[in-house]
Amino acid sequence: MNRPSRTPPPPPSPSPQSQSQSQSQSQSQSQSQSQSQSQSLSQARTWLATALEEARAGLAEGGIPIGAALYGPDGTVLGRGHNRRVQDGDPSTHAETAAFRAAGRQRTYRGTTMVTTLSPCWYCSGLVRQFGISRVVVGEATTFHGGHDWLAEHGVEIVLLDDPECVSLMRDFIKQNPALWNEDIGE
Repeated sequence: MNRPSRTPPPPPSPSPQSQSQSQSQSQSQSQSQSQSQSQSLSQARTWLATALEEARAGLAEGGIPIGAALYGPDGTVLGRGHNRRVQDGDPSTHAETAAFRAAGRQRTYRGTTMVTTLSPCWYCSGLVRQFGISRVVVGEATTFHGGHDWLAEHGVEIVLLDDPECVSLMRDFIKQNPALWNEDIGE
């Protein structure tokens, strides 16, 4: 027995009131996301101030002005430090490794944020990947473009601030100490 095929009726058109509610919800979500991003940037800039303090301390000690801080998921500082290659004669003491070491042993690094005044080199980018640090706030990548793109490709959230003070600090240092800078970046 052949049955006639029946096509289902088209879905009802949304009423103007439901369209308005949908647009209002969408705008509310968009505003909420915008506020969240704004708060996130504000927090990142606040945290960068800690890394900048460390960078200035390193420069005052005769070292390379790069600073970093590792923040826990709840926003507490776990550790902070600055590049100490010159002061300690240790080529492995970069700002990010100093902050990481100062944080001590953690059960996990998921949800943590590494804040650094300069784009992390490959060595420090490897540290971020090895231990699963979730987010990296970069003060600037103008004077040195390190591994932050690679980190982003591997799921690490990157916040690039392009901070003028970070750029100025490094430009001045590089201009006054080109040989030391080239040694630091392996050139």
